[in-house]
Amino acid sequence: MKRIGEHRKLLGVDKTATLKDLKTIYRNTMKDSHPDKFVNDEEAKLEAEETSKSVIEAYHFLVSINPETQEKYKEEYTETIAKSNIQDFFYEKSILKVQHLNGKMYEYIGVPRNTYIKMVNADSPSRFARRHIYGGGFIYRKNGEAMED
Repeated sequence: MKRIGEHRKLLGVDKTATLKDLKTIYRNTMKDSHPDKFVNDEEAKLEAEETSKSVIEAYHFLVSINPETQEKYKEEYTETIAKSNIQDFFYEKSILKVQHLNGKMYEYIGVPRNTYIKMVNADSPSRFARRHIYGGGFIYRKNGEAMED
């Protein structure tokens, strides 16, 4: 949750920002801090590169958790959590990453450690997730897909 707040603060938005708002703010911010603006000032150019990386990360993250994005992929998400069992899962800094057998991976943000421990100890992590993670009110986002061999 701290990460979400940091990203929103960096872009100067709140949780009501639409995809259009995010895109406009992102473009304007990148115009102001693009490294190419600082051709003759190496120090400012390096600082602009770092700022640009942070802005890009914040933008992509906030787009991925935006309600409009989630609505767009709701059918795919619903099918995955209903029909595809968990292949593997990882936990780090209150983020639970769940890899499904169909290749989809989702991150659940703000998952308490004790919930993760219960999932580890569950007879069926897939059943536990259906009961306690998917409908648990956690902010989630798609985190890519597994590479095919």
